[in-house]
Amino acid sequence: MAKRPPAPQSVYRRQLAPRLKALREAIPGMTLAAVAEAVEITQGSLSRIETGQRGTTPILVKALLDHYGVTDPEVREDLLDLVRADNAQRNSWWRKYSALMAPTQYSGYVALESSATTLHSYEAQIIPGLLQTEDYARAVIGAMRLNLDAKSIEDLVEVRMRRQDLLESDEPPKLWAVIDEAALRRLRGTPALLEGQLRHLLEMSLRPNIVVQIAPFVIGLHPASYGSFMRMGFPDPTPAVVWVENLTRSVCLEAPEDVERYDEAFDHLRARALGPPETRARITEMIKEFRPSDREA
Repeated sequence: MAKRPPAPQSVYRRQLAPRLKALREAIPGMTLAAVAEAVEITQGSLSRIETGQRGTTPILVKALLDHYGVTDPEVREDLLDLVRADNAQRNSWWRKYSALMAPTQYSGYVALESSATTLHSYEAQIIPGLLQTEDYARAVIGAMRLNLDAKSIEDLVEVRMRRQDLLESDEPPKLWAVIDEAALRRLRGTPALLEGQLRHLLEMSLRPNIVVQIAPFVIGLHPASYGSFMRMGFPDPTPAVVWVENLTRSVCLEAPEDVERYDEAFDHLRARALGPPETRARITEMIKEFRPSDREA
């Protein structure tokens, strides 16, 4: 059986882990084994904390800082703030949906998304989740998660709608979404659902923190033809990540060379896609196509 990939680290844990490791390694002879024995935890546990594979507590971090001789109050408080933030995020609103979200590590995605300052999305088959209406989200989740009952589908719809609160925050992230024309042409359902989703997309595209572009069929093949992805950027010094989702599991790519490849593909794609004004004109044309009165005339 294939080993399940590790859960993605929170933004705060990704900052904390290397700093704790650097403090230990700055002291000659300060091995994992020696520190673990001194603060009374296992060497394996300490190693996982230093790689961000597990969280920790303020009490343990204080013990580590004492052992490393870190007395600067600003440094100590900064590191402890990262611990508290990581713990708070693990107890966020989406925790009650963790069983539903576990198969594709969706909770890990939501945790990263909630802390991002920039979001670069390419969707080949569906409208991005942050730009979906409730009716469209229900149709998409029902079609993609055949194993779920009606209650579970409604729970995931609620998660998707609550994710969108991010765009209403005081400092919302900059969302740049490139959507393949196939995703728009794949819309099916009642005329109200279709028109409602397109009008919502048009409305969202007018917001100052959101850019929407359509990648039309005429551009042919392109570097993002491998499939959909989300690139998430964070405040310094946290490096960006790329999230790729498939049918049974998701992958969070953190290596700089991987992120650079996706950045290059996204830059090529948005350069060839319709510009924002042309995109809004195309969406408006499609609304007319789906409008019931126009079909019946």
